[in-house]
Order: sequence, then C-alpha cells, then structure tokens
Amino acid sequence: MANTPIAPAILKRAEAWLCDKNIDNETKARISRMIENDPAELAESFYCDLEFGTGGLRGIMGDGTNRMNKYTVGMATQGLANYLKKVFAKDNEIRLAIAFDSRNNSTYFAKIAAEVLSANGITVFLFEHLRPTPELSFAVRYLHCHSGIVITASHNPKEYNGYKVYWNDGAQLVPPHDKNVITEVQKIASIGDVNFAGDAMKINIIGESIDKEFLKVSKSYSLAPEVIVPQKNMKIVYTPLHGTGITLVPKALKDYGFENIHIVEEQAVSDGNFPTIVSPNPEEKAALQMALDKARAIDADLVLATDPDADRIGVGVKDLDGNYILLNGNQTAALLTYYLIKQWQAKGKLTGNEYIVKTIVTTELIGDIARSAGVEYFDVLTGFKWIAEVIRNNEGKKTFIGGGEESYGFMIGDFVRDKDAVTACCIFAECAAWAASKGKSLYELLLDIYLEYGLYKENLVNVVRKGMSGQAEIKAMMEGFRANPPKEIAGSKVKTMNDYELSQETDIATGKVKPITLTKSDVLQFFLADGSKISMRPSGTEPKIKFYFSVRADLKAVADFKKVEAGLDGRIEEIIVAMGLK
Repeated sequence: MANTPIAPAILKRAEAWLCDKNIDNETKARISRMIENDPAELAESFYCDLEFGTGGLRGIMGDGTNRMNKYTVGMATQGLANYLKKVFAKDNEIRLAIAFDSRNNSTYFAKIAAEVLSANGITVFLFEHLRPTPELSFAVRYLHCHSGIVITASHNPKEYNGYKVYWNDGAQLVPPHDKNVITEVQKIASIGDVNFAGDAMKINIIGESIDKEFLKVSKSYSLAPEVIVPQKNMKIVYTPLHGTGITLVPKALKDYGFENIHIVEEQAVSDGNFPTIVSPNPEEKAALQMALDKARAIDADLVLATDPDADRIGVGVKDLDGNYILLNGNQTAALLTYYLIKQWQAKGKLTGNEYIVKTIVTTELIGDIARSAGVEYFDVLTGFKWIAEVIRNNEGKKTFIGGGEESYGFMIGDFVRDKDAVTACCIFAECAAWAASKGKSLYELLLDIYLEYGLYKENLVNVVRKGMSGQAEIKAMMEGFRANPPKEIAGSKVKTMNDYELSQETDIATGKVKPITLTKSDVLQFFLADGSKISMRPSGTEPKIKFYFSVRADLKAVADFKKVEAGLDGRIEEIIVAMGLK
C-alpha cells in the first residue's frame, strides 16, 4: 500500500494540514502515517471537504477535510455562529442549545461546538449528559433559543458521527436558512478562522429540569389514559440500542401508567461501539434480536426500540400464530395514525380543521385513513424538517395531529418539531392497551386496517456505492432514469413521472407537464397503471441510492391475508428485477 501513488491534489491538501500551525501535533502525526502507509485512506480523508449539507454534517470520524473531527466541527460551528450573529444582530443575547448522543466523540464534539459558540459571544445551553434528539428540539423552544445542535449520526454504523442544526422553532433548517448557513460555513477558508477560545461564563449546563418539562408535556398527549389502567401490567420489552432512549423512554412509559417494563440491560449501556449489534438501526431485525429473545422468554405483549438518538422507533408484536415479528416503518406510522384519528373522533376533538402529514415515499395508506375521517393530509419531501415546515405554516390556523415517514420516524403533536420516538413509544403502548380493551392484539388491529382500506405492501432496496467513484455512479443512475424514463415496468405502463429536482409531473403517454410546488429535491417517482408507486432518491446521509416500492390489493378476509401478501411480494420482486436491481 505504501507504494501506491498519491494524487498530487490530495497530497497537497494533506500537506496543507501538516503545515497549519492550528493543527495539533497528534493529528499531524496520524496524517504523516497515512501518507507513508495508507494512501487509500489518505485519499478518502482528503479528496474533498466534508460537506455541510442542508441538515448539517455527517461522516466518518477521523483526520482530514472529509472526516468528522475537531477542525471540521469547529469550522461548521464558526460558520453557524457568524450566520446567527448576522440574522439576530439586533438581539441583546443569542441563545443556542446543544445535545449529544452516545456515539464515540459525541461529548467531545459537543464541547468543541460549545467552546466555539461561546467564544463568539453566544450563550450556550449544553446538556450534562446524552439526551434524545426530540428533547433538544423541545429545549430550543422551551429555553427561547435562536438555534440548536445535536451531535449524532442517528442510526449510522459506529464509524460515523454527525452534527444537526435546528432553528428557533425547534425544527431542522429549511430555506432560506439552510442554504444561508451553508454559505457562511463555506466562507470559513481555514482553521485559523475558527475561534476555539471558549468562554466558560457563556456555557450553561442543563439536564433534569428539562427532562421533567419534556415528560410533562409528552404525557399531556395521552388520549385514552382510561384504557391503560386495566392494562398497566402489559409486558413491554424495551431496548435503547446503547443510546439516549434509556434516559427518557422508561420514565415516560411509567408516567403514562405502564408498570411492567423489561429493559434489555445489555443494550442499556451507553456505548458508541454498539458492542451487541452490528448496526444500531431499528429497521434491521438483527439490531432487535436480543429484545425479541427477551420477549419470547417472558411472553411479552410488545417490543419497543429506539435508535441511538431516540428519534426512530422500532416495534415488535405477535402475529396470529404467536410468533414475534417486527413492524416496518409504514405499518408503525399507519397504526399510530389510525389510533390518533380514532381517538380524536371518539373524544369529539375533530372540528374539520385538523391535519396529518406524511412524506412522499411513505405508504398511501396514511392518506386513506385521514381522508376517511375527513382529516386533511399533506405530502412533503423526505425529512421531518418538511413536516415541521407545514406545522409552522399552519400555526394558529390548523391543528396538527401527527405525522410520519417510512423510515421509522413519527411525531405526535407539535411540542417537538422532529421525529420523537420517546412520545411515539408511549402512544404506541397506549394503542396496544386500546386494542386489548377491544379484545384484539396490535397485529389484529393492523389486519382490521387492511380489511378496511386495502393491503399495502412496501419494500426498500438500498444500492450502496461508497467513495469518490460511488458518488459519480449514484449521480449517473439518477440522470439515466431522469433522461430516459421507462414507459412500462414489469408489464404495467408508467402513467406519470414526478421529478422533484425539476419540479414537474410528466404524463408519460402525452408528455404533458404539470408543476410540483414542493422544494426542489433529487427525487424521482413513477406511478404505474396498476397502482404501484416507485420512488428513488440518493440518501443525504449515507453513500447509497434508495429505491422505494409500494403496491396495493384489496383484502376481503383475514384468511386471505397470507395469499394476498405473497402476491404483493411477488409483484414487488417483478418490479425490482425489471428495473435491473437484482
């Protein structure tokens, strides 16, 4: 490896760090070792700058311009500080809250951010220890902050960390602030432009008092506390997957009235190496295997899980044969939407002024449920910042019930403006208690929904392409589909193509184009004559392109479920093969 030639441009970037007086000697020594022994890693570390995107930073931790480290975090924070000082120049005090998860270096990066911000005269509220992302969103509004930061890479593998930025409404950045912050970060030409000399007088440590307020407001969203009382001993297994959920989820469940909570103790230890799992992603069955094993051992009624920053929820239930299965994100969101709307109806809370929000790649079942109850629903781009934007635009005019996306995120009420797995765990447990009060399991409740609205089946295929060449390959895939959209897929004609990058909907048969009003995004969707929906988008946080598939069929009887489901699985497989993804 040492004899592998190093591209001159990459060597020049690495040597610039070696010559920079602002870089510490330990970092320089590691860079020198890469030059001598690991040119491939040097290339990945220095071939570009770690991009500060519309959601902030996310990347592999290490040394170099394309890695999460003290210097890239410092430069991002200096840019954010400069922007805040411009926008809020007339305010006597600029305030910002910081939270962090259990990942390696999260505490360190949070302190670096606090030091840079305080050095720039900004008052910082820094959580004393790891806390969930939804609590940070809550704290921004509760503490009347102008902005917020969470140090987390969500459900990414252990090598990653990230840096998410929030605005004064507790939501992640949207236009114009997202692009404006990026511009300010890009103006930071060198590490010497960063003021690391923190002011301890400007840094306030927060913790338990915010926890209490968050939990109090969360509990206020309980819709049927009366159904919990007879089900208070319902057996719930919970795993935080080595993350922040352990700080609030068990307390929240107990506040709601659930008393029989069994924690997966091996995964209650906060550890950024995630020693019991390969990936801390509740979308993956392997991550929840220990929780499922515990559930079987005690014959639990419900399995709940949260990812490292506790914004995503994983759910396990028993099927009709008594086997534990994991619900996917679409099923979880559909059940929560159904429960919320049914309770709002039962309590006489629906006035015709309420609404639900989902993302464009999420199951259309949610829209069906909302429409049947006369509840308005909105479709938005992927990401909870767009759900929060709808809330902000309708503040004081309409009432937000809840909203979610297929990637295991859900938000109940508007006291948090991001995914909130803490409250979602509690409301899901309440939904289970409600189902039990009707003599049903959660799985039977899901089947009832399918009988009423039709059986929807979704699948997701991730095509991973890492590194420099991977980015180019993903870009080429999107350009190919965009320039030459298929006229039919797996025997069904393509009726329309939605191109969110070009903001247009195209009728494939006639070529007629209609405008799309959502913010531009590199997403393509194909709607087929048989009702299938295919969506594709490059991930904004991982080196992959995601293909989403959704199909539907009527379900006439529970006895037909497996047969109809198998048919839909087969249909998705046909589409995947036809698109050359298998």
